[in-house]
Amino acid sequence: MGQNLVLNMNDHGFVVCAFNRTVSKVDDFLANEAKGTKVVGAHSLKEMVSKLKKPRRIILLVKAGQAVDDFIEKLRRCLDLKAKGILFVGSGVSGGEDGARYGPSLMPGGNKEAWPHIKTIFQGIAAKVGTGEPCCDWVGEEGAGHFVKMVHNGIEYGDMQLICEAYHLMKDVLDMEQGEMAQAFEEWNKTELDSFLIEITANILKFRDTDSKYLLPKIRDSAGQKGTGKWTAISALEYGVPVTLIGEAVFARCLSSLKDERIQASKKLKGPQKFQFGGDKKSFLEDIRKALYASKIISYAQGFMLLRQAATEFGWTLNYGGIALMWRGGCIIRSVFLGKIKDAFDRNPELQNLLLDDFFKSAVENCQDSWRRAVSTGVQAGIPMPCFTTALSFYDGYRHEMLPANLVQAQRDYFGAHTYELLAKPGQFIHTNWTGHGGSVSSSSYNA
Repeated sequence: MGQNLVLNMNDHGFVVCAFNRTVSKVDDFLANEAKGTKVVGAHSLKEMVSKLKKPRRIILLVKAGQAVDDFIEKLRRCLDLKAKGILFVGSGVSGGEDGARYGPSLMPGGNKEAWPHIKTIFQGIAAKVGTGEPCCDWVGEEGAGHFVKMVHNGIEYGDMQLICEAYHLMKDVLDMEQGEMAQAFEEWNKTELDSFLIEITANILKFRDTDSKYLLPKIRDSAGQKGTGKWTAISALEYGVPVTLIGEAVFARCLSSLKDERIQASKKLKGPQKFQFGGDKKSFLEDIRKALYASKIISYAQGFMLLRQAATEFGWTLNYGGIALMWRGGCIIRSVFLGKIKDAFDRNPELQNLLLDDFFKSAVENCQDSWRRAVSTGVQAGIPMPCFTTALSFYDGYRHEMLPANLVQAQRDYFGAHTYELLAKPGQFIHTNWTGHGGSVSSSSYNA
């Protein structure tokens, strides 16, 4: 990643001084990948600093560890360094090795005074979309850049799991051949689902091993994770935002990793009797596509809800349309769809929820019947669809004026005197003596 970013900057006319704690790596890099470029090397931090013109611009690439020194530490670091005359910027980077070399999505945040000094470099090396718009802009104060990158990674988990659920329905309900599935994803990539992840899914499905057989069915179905999706889910719980789809995507990976247990369970736990699909295969394939699109809209709506809540918690000013543009190219979740999100926030920068934008509202309405058919058919066939189903449940919950939480409040008051509000008198907290032999004093400390 580091070497590729250096070469990317060199390509865009910036002279870069490279340093690595393992000094031999610097010499190897200069002798090989950076040969014939304007890249210069340094063999110590002191030498590197002496070679930089003021104000010195230093990009430090560190491996993610313990949630990158914990999010709170970043907030503090920004303030500590400012006092020393160092303008600290924490930047999210996405796009993998190719992105780093040829144009990543960059999400810088921190001390805004630093932005004029690095803007030309960051926007120069970033991916470009449309008429050359860079997938990089100032995100916000303190740790905002890293928070936005974390949410990006959570959304990536969700997108991947949704595609897996569509693949599972194609394979086990429609009994499609692998070549047919590859073709379906290629076709989908010409629709609203046009994206990097749909594109690579088609390529993966087509890929044959050295023995000319498809590789995918040979891969062990136990998914790994580095933790970034988990951090998004933890943040959602921390700030009380129902980011249910990303949470389910993380849990789906956890469940997949119980491979040995699942092998045992598959021999003992029965599902529905052998399911035979009797409908029109072509129209059900379109149902699956629309279920995937609607669920994806829900996931992004939830991700932006989390960003909005974080902005409130930390006092950040986030440009939501700008964030959508940063993700539009260069990164793993890059898609045409993100342009539609930018349009929504351009129409209304104060948009409370993506689902309330006219474009997304009508998109979900257009997909709704297919979405429900795909989910109900999958349930009858015994196919696990954690993200399709949680997305639909969220949509139904969000559009209900009344939810059964009034019963939760009554239960809490019954066993713990936690009080409740009346619809007719919000803001006034009441405790009822439900049994006749309880007290009339409400609880103040215990919360269930």
